[in-house]
Amino acid sequence: MKIAVAGLGYVGLSVSTLLSQKHEVTAVDVDRGRIDMVNNRRSPLADAEIERFFAEKELHLTATADAERAYADADMVIIAVPTNYDAEQNYFDTSCIEDVMNIVLRCHSQAVVVIKSTIPVGYTESLIRQTGYPDIMFSPEFLRESKALYDNLYPSRIIIGFDPANQRLAEYADRYVSLMQESALRQNVPFEKMGTAEAEAVKLFANTYLALRVSYFNELDTYAELKHLDSQKIIRGVCLDPRIGDFYNNPSFGYGGYCLPKDTKQLLANYQNVPENLIRAIVESNRTRKTFIADRVLHQAGFPEKPAEDIIIGVFRLTMKHNSDNFRHSSIQGVMNRLKKTGVNLIIYEPTLPHGSVYADCVVVNDLDAFKTRCDVILANRYDTLLDDVSGKVYTKDLFHRD
Repeated sequence: MKIAVAGLGYVGLSVSTLLSQKHEVTAVDVDRGRIDMVNNRRSPLADAEIERFFAEKELHLTATADAERAYADADMVIIAVPTNYDAEQNYFDTSCIEDVMNIVLRCHSQAVVVIKSTIPVGYTESLIRQTGYPDIMFSPEFLRESKALYDNLYPSRIIIGFDPANQRLAEYADRYVSLMQESALRQNVPFEKMGTAEAEAVKLFANTYLALRVSYFNELDTYAELKHLDSQKIIRGVCLDPRIGDFYNNPSFGYGGYCLPKDTKQLLANYQNVPENLIRAIVESNRTRKTFIADRVLHQAGFPEKPAEDIIIGVFRLTMKHNSDNFRHSSIQGVMNRLKKTGVNLIIYEPTLPHGSVYADCVVVNDLDAFKTRCDVILANRYDTLLDDVSGKVYTKDLFHRD
């Protein structure tokens, strides 16, 4: 099968790599640097599994900026472009999806389109009405940052949403599930077929549950810190209950990254005129956690007894997780924004940025010894043994030293 994939972000790159083991895949992107790296079998993103595949596997993968040719020749077009959340509109920015669909229409493609970008509930149906193009399905992705290909190779489940009255889509839904299963290393991957709106809801509700779990353990940790209790002991005791489980329970500065913040806000927006208390609380809890962290860091630095202008707070890494090069919407940046409003000085240690550059009005100091010496407090969302010699300066909530 000829497959075109729109977008070379984490989702697009991983699905392109996965499917190109057995099928001819053309990945489309506007970034010439990413295109060249993929064509030279170098991963433009931090993902060890993709790097290994590029080095060891014979992949039928080509990257290009020529979208019309890629879509015109494809049996299936998979859309994996960004859909950033627009806070003013309370809606995902779906313009990139619509740009892809306009090209599909312009080049008279006969491909079945599969949207993997995260979208509001009801969007696929509205796109079909808007474009008059009936052959559009939706399949959510459930990928972790820096482990995107691994999560495609060992997927938890495959969800495909389509109009069952469309016979062509019904056949292609089966073909899509087979494509994903045959390329995976996990055997007997469970799958569910459903309507597009239900599939869209699965994605938003799944990520909002994960955000709920992060928020729950963060609020447990907030309580423990202010009551001078051992948060780690409490979490371990709570999680011995098999209904709760000892996983996804490591406190942090809040949930962040590309997916959880925008997906929770979009789900809340979808709740307009629907009774709810919990979904709004999840969104607000994340804001509260960042404010709490900023207050505790200032307290450790001696504020307000020590003037704000005399305090230097170091930010150790902007990334959300270990082995990641991505810090889009990382929770530590929300803490930084709150700290900057007090007038304290912030410096950043972030090796993925140039030494001496400025990010978010903060100077990047990648001389680690100089960074550690200058700081009164070091803020670390995830701890690293590089900080062992100054552990007394470090403020972290990374109790279990895992993501």
